[in-house]
This record gives sequence, structure tokens and C-alpha cells, in this order.
Amino acid sequence: MPNWLKDAVFYEIYPQSFHDSNGDGIGDINGITEKLDYVHSLGCNAIWINPCFDSPFMDAGYDVRDYKKVAPRYGTNDDLKRCFTEAHKRGMHILLDLVPGHTSDQHPWFLESQKAEQNAYSSRYIWTDTVWNRPADFGSMCGVTERDGCYLLNFFSSQPALNYGFNKITAPWQKHYTDPDCVATREALKDIMRFWLEAGCDGFRVDMADSLVKNDEDHQATAELWRNVREMLDREYPEAAMVSEWSNPAQAICQARFHMDFYLNHEGCGYYSLFRKTGNDGSQQSFFSKQGQGDILEFLDDYLPRYNVSKSSGYISFITCNHDTPRMTRSFDESECKIADAFLLLMPGVPFLYYGDEIGMQYFPLKSVEGGYNRTGSRTPMQWTNGKNLGFSNAAKEKLYLPVDGRDCAPTVESQEQDSNSLLNTVRKVLALRHANPDLQATPNFEVIYAEKKKYPFVFRRGKFVIAVNPSCRETNTLLDEQGEIAFQIGRSMLENGRLKMRGQSFVVFESAQKD
Repeated sequence: MPNWLKDAVFYEIYPQSFHDSNGDGIGDINGITEKLDYVHSLGCNAIWINPCFDSPFMDAGYDVRDYKKVAPRYGTNDDLKRCFTEAHKRGMHILLDLVPGHTSDQHPWFLESQKAEQNAYSSRYIWTDTVWNRPADFGSMCGVTERDGCYLLNFFSSQPALNYGFNKITAPWQKHYTDPDCVATREALKDIMRFWLEAGCDGFRVDMADSLVKNDEDHQATAELWRNVREMLDREYPEAAMVSEWSNPAQAICQARFHMDFYLNHEGCGYYSLFRKTGNDGSQQSFFSKQGQGDILEFLDDYLPRYNVSKSSGYISFITCNHDTPRMTRSFDESECKIADAFLLLMPGVPFLYYGDEIGMQYFPLKSVEGGYNRTGSRTPMQWTNGKNLGFSNAAKEKLYLPVDGRDCAPTVESQEQDSNSLLNTVRKVLALRHANPDLQATPNFEVIYAEKKKYPFVFRRGKFVIAVNPSCRETNTLLDEQGEIAFQIGRSMLENGRLKMRGQSFVVFESAQKD
């Protein structure tokens, strides 16, 4: 396990929307490098950069055309290497976004694989034995290549699935995951990883990590594949880290041996119940809504089994949001976001802060760009200053990758820097508290003190700290056999004579006198 993860806090950067350094309307690698000091000032000492590789951008870069080349619109490989170097000078780490399950249909591997004659790449992708064989249970395309067969897809029609094989063979054209051709795909993936690790990258976020081996219902073969990758990392790059887009730590961490696994916003899961749950009538039923209609047990019943099964093997990663998820501001105001973010950033594991969430950037329903569809509204340009294009770019407005927030009240870093109680400075205070206290870092020391069905507050312990959360607008008065001094608070809370009194929309961290 990389030692640096114990105190890591990540900042997710969508590169085309973060900072444009050359005035073409699109964010770039040099723009990220220019803003490293800002990211560091937040208390984020690690970065995840969404795909920055050469691509036709049918899916915002998740359709890779060349894994070993930075997309020209972002800069060059040397620019990215310089970004790694500058981050390391600041004690920061950078993960790249690895897309192992599919490529663009413009990738050289696919251009060779679609040829009629057999070659070294004929089995790099999954093909049926004839164009007339289009399996109903697989997304597929046919009739557009010289090869007599349909190719399977992972997502959009331009994203053919790479061939890591099948666990259960149900057709003669399928290869077992142990077949040499499938093993060759895995080895090609490791070659890509080595390329960027040698360049200075510190690891990878892995896209759709559970999807590689097909007909693998319990993901045992896919987990075996990732264990093989982890063995390579442990042997050759022991400080390199991997976080999986899996949201199943029992499989991702315990079986596949990822260091971290995202806790994602899947409808019905515990994370969803905290921040984005709505009723059939559209009413807010999230626990962190000030409406006070949530149920903390919906979260705990889902989270605790995940936490308990994986806490000795790796870290669950909470997210404030990501490029696929509506920002909290779609439903929450700034006061709600402050409490929600404070909770997320003080939970065990390794948290991820999505760019712009620290200032409360809004979600906007926008026309789809580069396959974003309803996700596009969470990918708008970062809002730095109160000037032209909110400081994102000097380009003409019509050249911007996406429109900036056009409201007079659009939050910016510049405006929130001046307000000690802003969301931005609240995030900084919370992260400073986390970094100053090992008990509030990644260590698995989570203990529930008070949690009742459809009641507030929620109180839990992390080592010598007791954390109480009352997102609702109602005051609460709870029996609590604890003592301690306030280390941080939002709103007003009081702990005395065995009772915890919290005003509405309050969050408090006590440094307990009863130390474990």
C-alpha cells in the first residue's frame, strides 16, 4: 500500500474545463500546472486528471486513439511530464485516467483488427464469427468493416470493447480469459501503465474497472486480472496507486486488490441517500437536505458492510461529485453544501473533491457536448475571477469549450477568497483539520455513536474526535455521554451535562477528553 495515501486528499480535474493557458477556449495541461499552488492551498495534495490522451473526443476523451500521446489540444507529453515534476516539488501526486475496457474505433489496434486478413491485432477486440451473428445480449456493431463479423461495444458505437476474454464460454467465437490473445491484451495494458509511470505519473483511476472480462457474473476473472496488475505494481512501482470505478469494495479492494474504490452515486445506495435522493413527488429526501426528511440508516445499512469488509485492505473513496454526477448545487444551497462537504472530507478513506465544488459551482442543463448528454451540466468551466469568462480563458465567448455561468451571482475563487465564511474557506479549514490530525485521515477508525431512523443528528467517533451532524433546519437536543472541546464547527453546538444541543444546519467536531 503506498504510504502517501494515508493523508491523501484528491482534487478531480476535468482538463478541458479547468484553465485555458493559450486562449483557444479549451483547458490544457499547462493550465493545470499554473494552478497547482491553488489546488495545494485547498489542502488537496493529490490530483486525478480525467482522460488527456489523443482522442477524436466522441466521448470527451474516454474514446482513446493513442494511450501514449497527450491530446494536442491539451499540449504535449513534455507538458504533462512538467506537470508531474511541478506537482512533486509541492509534495503532490497525480493520477491519470486509465480507460482499459475500450478504445476509439480510430485506434491503430482497431484499424488493424477490422481487416479481413489475420494479423497480430485480430483478437485485440471481441468479434463474432459473422456479420449476421449479432448477439442480443451484447451491444454490437456490424457491416461497417471489411472483416466478416460484428464487434462488441462497451458504451458508444465508437468504443469497441477490448478483448480480455470470457469467463463462461457460450459461443465458439468467444475466447477464455486465459487464452494467449486475451493475456496479450492485459500485457498491453500493463505496458501503457509502465509508460506513464516512467514519465512521472503516480498511478491511475481506472474507468469501468469491473467490466473487462465478459460473462463474468461475479467478477472473479476480472479480479484475477487486476491482481496480476497489482503484482506488477507492487514489484516495479510500489508507491503507485490505483482507484477503481467499481463501487463494490468487497470485490474491488479485497479481491481485485485496488488500493481505493469509489463510493458512487448509484440510485438506491447509501451515498445516494445522503445527497441526491428525491421522492416520487420530487421532494428532497436526502439526509443532508435542510428539509430534514432523510434517514441516516439508509446510508449506514449500505456503508457499514462495505467499510467493514474492506477496512483492513484498502480505502473507500467518497466523492463530492464527479464528471458523471449532477453537482450538489442542483438541489442544495451553500449552507447545505458546507455541511455535506465537511462530512465527506472527514470520513475515513481517501476523499475526492471535484473541481469547482469548493466554490459551489452550479449544475446547468446544457446541450450535449462530446457525448456528455445530461452530464454536460457538471462539466462547465472553472470560475476563477470576476473578469472575462470568469478567468477560465481569454478566448472569445463563442470559442469556449462550454459556456461559463452567466449569472451576476456566479461564485468565483476571487470573490470567495475574501470571505472567511465562504464555502471555499470552509473546505480549507476542514482539510487543514484533517491533515493536522492522523485520526481524521484515511485510518479506519469509524464508530457510530448515535444514529436513529429518520432522526437527527448523526454522531460518530474517529479516534479522539467526536463528529456530530445536523443538516436539518430543526434544533436537536440529544443525550450524549461525551466530553470535549470544539475543534471545528459550522453553525452553533453545545456539549454539556451529558447533552448535545445543536442548532439547525450545524456541524461540529469535538476533540474528546475520552481518548481511545
